[in-house]
Amino acid sequence: MRTDDFDYVLPEDLIAQAPVEPRDSSRLLLLDRTSDELQHRNFSNLPEYLESGDVMVFNDARVFPARLYGRKLRGGKPVGGKVEILLLEQTAEDTWRAIGRPGRRLRKGTTFKLDSLRNELVEVLQVADDGVRTVRFPVGLDLSAAGTVPLPPYIKLPLNNSERYQTVYARSEGSVAAPTAGLHFTENLLDNIRVLGVEAVFV
Repeated sequence: MRTDDFDYVLPEDLIAQAPVEPRDSSRLLLLDRTSDELQHRNFSNLPEYLESGDVMVFNDARVFPARLYGRKLRGGKPVGGKVEILLLEQTAEDTWRAIGRPGRRLRKGTTFKLDSLRNELVEVLQVADDGVRTVRFPVGLDLSAAGTVPLPPYIKLPLNNSERYQTVYARSEGSVAAPTAGLHFTENLLDNIRVLGVEAVFV
């Protein structure tokens, strides 16, 4: 099997750049498995295809501001090339595993300054074979203030309301990407599903 077996053409003008309101007014593509018929519905129609005894499992992870921007230092000043870091996992109080761009320039020992900070420096401690960096931040750095919510690369417009990239049932902060299928649920839709006797389980 090859990864390009999964390639398909998706015209850019069909990629939504702003979230629809209300959330459950987004489109829903339905496949009838007995007739192979495709139907175009709205997400709000989902309860029509559920019944008592069904179980729906929801990922209640909350996205944190895991994308950080900065500049490499030149002569001790942040006037070098632009740097982008996406945090993956915290390994100690002051260190994280992260993906960086441009990768080839973020070598071990590289220091850079985040755009959102004044004087504190960030250092690349290690580069793994898979390209993941171990990055050291100043102790006590408030990442919620220093970072931004990481949007998918196909979203070009800035997100005015970061809460719109959270599900309505998000609870436990720690995800670097939203469970996007869940973004279409509203509290009202969840209530309608429960009324049917469908059990909602959160993990």
